[in-house]
Amino acid sequence: MSEIRLAAETRTEFGKGAARRARVAGLVPAVVYGHGHTPVHLNLPGHALMMALKTPNALLVVPIEGKDEYVLPKAVQRAAIKRNIEHVDLLLVKRGEKVTVEIPVLTEGEVAPGGNLVEHVLNALPVEAEATHLPESVTVSIQGLEAGASILAKDITLPAGTTLAVDGDTVVLQVIGAQASQADADAEAAAEASA
Repeated sequence: MSEIRLAAETRTEFGKGAARRARVAGLVPAVVYGHGHTPVHLNLPGHALMMALKTPNALLVVPIEGKDEYVLPKAVQRAAIKRNIEHVDLLLVKRGEKVTVEIPVLTEGEVAPGGNLVEHVLNALPVEAEATHLPESVTVSIQGLEAGASILAKDITLPAGTTLAVDGDTVVLQVIGAQASQADADAEAAAEASA
């Protein structure tokens, strides 16, 4: 995973008015915490942050007190209607440190024909990996799976250096058989009654 550098400026004003002024200026208020350090309050460039957060578990590099630090987004608050980023909490991480994150589960292939559906029990898989080598996603093949089949967490091949942070017997995906519609059931009942 590549590092995404963001410019940052230390916040000295706090409260709703200061946050509103920052947002009008195209900035997003943020707080960085972790490793027993006093929380650091920053303003980040809004557009660059929005683009960075399109990558799952983006590893950000921000200047804090004159030193570049690695941070991971932990909580992102968005406006209810416009979906603009209003505030972000960032977790300070160190190179070599193991962190627990959730990575998206993608599928490839087609299930067996007959109207079967794939249900994502988990849309994201909790894993533990080194903070500077976080996987972006994991891909699972569903080719030819029949109704009733399921894929467990332990069945998924993870990238090197990544381990499960959930019980291996947790169901991640399952194939559900198509259910006959009420009209089909009524037609079958009528056919049986006439016979």
